[in-house]
Amino acid sequence: EALEYLKNASSPFVIKTDGLASGHGVLVTSSREEATEDVRKKLLGESFGTAGHILVVEEGLSGQELSVTAICNGKEAVLLPFSRDYKRLLDGNKGPNTGGMGAFSPVPDIPDEDYVFEMVERILAVLRKRGIDYRGVLYVGLMLTPDGPKVLECNVRCGDPEAQVVLPRVSSGLLDCLKQAAAGEPMTPPTISPEAAVAVTLASEGYPDNPVIGWLISGTLWAEHIHGVRILHGGTARDTDGDLITAGGRVLYVTARGSTLQEARARAYAVVDNISFDGMQYRKDIADI
Repeated sequence: EALEYLKNASSPFVIKTDGLASGHGVLVTSSREEATEDVRKKLLGESFGTAGHILVVEEGLSGQELSVTAICNGKEAVLLPFSRDYKRLLDGNKGPNTGGMGAFSPVPDIPDEDYVFEMVERILAVLRKRGIDYRGVLYVGLMLTPDGPKVLECNVRCGDPEAQVVLPRVSSGLLDCLKQAAAGEPMTPPTISPEAAVAVTLASEGYPDNPVIGWLISGTLWAEHIHGVRILHGGTARDTDGDLITAGGRVLYVTARGSTLQEARARAYAVVDNISFDGMQYRKDIADI
């Protein structure tokens, strides 16, 4: 049935597994042959096992992405800073989709904030209609198309790697806001720093399909002396000698703050340049706007 549908569908083709796929279960391609092969692999269980046995063929949308993070108390929402992530593996938005190769915040070319707020409240209203009193973090991924913002996905957690640039910009009041949300009480919005934040993902060789693990990582201690920079560990471990090694697809996130996006970006890449492990992959165009 899926292959018959593809015969008459127009490109770009968006093939998405309906199960958990570690954030990279979507293929976006202009090639009908590549889309057909992806459908076969997913439905036969070759790509994601049983998680790929149901798939969705989605409308291909063009435009810039926008990530929205909201704290919800069941009835209302408080918006945290907007961010933008980079899902493709390679510079220029090329290569396969990943769980996220980097992000930045704030986003200069955002739509009307009131529209985004109303959209989040409409999602909460639908949840209430279904008998769901949702209290927690609501993540909404938008595509800013020529026809206006369209929802790509919703999730009930912070985005990754968006959280790496959103949370460092929250200077105070986050815990109180979360406690109020959990109790279903009116929320006091947290205080947001005017600083910008940029995160660069360092990934293993072979990521996203077959990441190679076990390589020695060097250069992370140097970052402790750089103002406004933190290294967050995603896929690391210690070997028998206590040395840091790769242990997953997305290995490290280098997150930097600065008075501007350009300053934060420069700090992040200065640290990236001093970290190394065999086969290390990263994009060089994060926040290059």
